Amino acid sequence: MPLGTLAVPFSDPLEGVKDCRVTGTKLPLIIVSHGRGGWFGLHRDVAEALADAGFVVAAINHPGDNGNDSSKRDTLPLWQTRPEDMVRLLDFMLNDWNDKASIDPTRVGFFGFSFGGYTGLVLAGATPDFGRFAHFCKDKTGPCAQLHNGETPPSPPHDARIRAAVIVDAPSEVFTQDNLAAIKIPLQFWRSERGGGGVGPSGTERVAGSLPGKPEVHVVPAGHYAFLPPCSPELATNLPRFCTDPDGFDRSAFHREFDASIVRFFQAHLVGGAAAHSAP
Repeated sequence: MPLGTLAVPFSDPLEGVKDCRVTGTKLPLIIVSHGRGGWFGLHRDVAEALADAGFVVAAINHPGDNGNDSSKRDTLPLWQTRPEDMVRLLDFMLNDWNDKASIDPTRVGFFGFSFGGYTGLVLAGATPDFGRFAHFCKDKTGPCAQLHNGETPPSPPHDARIRAAVIVDAPSEVFTQDNLAAIKIPLQFWRSERGGGGVGPSGTERVAGSLPGKPEVHVVPAGHYAFLPPCSPELATNLPRFCTDPDGFDRSAFHREFDASIVRFFQAHLVGGAAAHSAP
């Protein structure tokens, strides 16, 4: 069952300061995983809101599955390598980044959209059921062909350093109540009522109802791509598929609520009563 593809760097230009000095110590860290065919700046509004609240935020282009490189996109190994990418990112931030001393390694969170949401559920402890995925495959190409030929990737890694996660409209085919039960960290789970991009609303509803503990679940009356930042007029003209929302849905207003809710969640579970430090 193929997932939707973004396949372009969806965003207006980003502004920032290269090598900006980090101030503060024991800062919480959030690592970000984009959706299929996306890029590291895809969720710039979430990253900006978290940075403004005193979090260190780190994101990458997933090798082989981003807007400029699709070499792994329709392969089964991608389901293994995506979580591995994030483990390497976290290793780098905690061990090799020049400002690693500013991070508190006990306060690490994760944000993931779409296939990035799959990545986060795996890192949090769920072992994907590829046999279930094969059952839902309707075609005989890409990963479905490999599954029907009896291939499965090695089990992707979990990472106990992640202490809380925000999961947004994740594909559901490989998840069951049994494998999700292994997740022991706080979760904020967002799902769209209309789905899209290969993510079905009935699947995300099933996953939301199967999550252990008491996850914070939000249902949004729009489609899958409403979780992407509001579109400029130019993007809306060039990429209507990703920019068109149901009548009456205000994406800009929603993202103000979305970003604030994510900040509140990570503050509650990674900061608590401690004062957050922010760079000027």
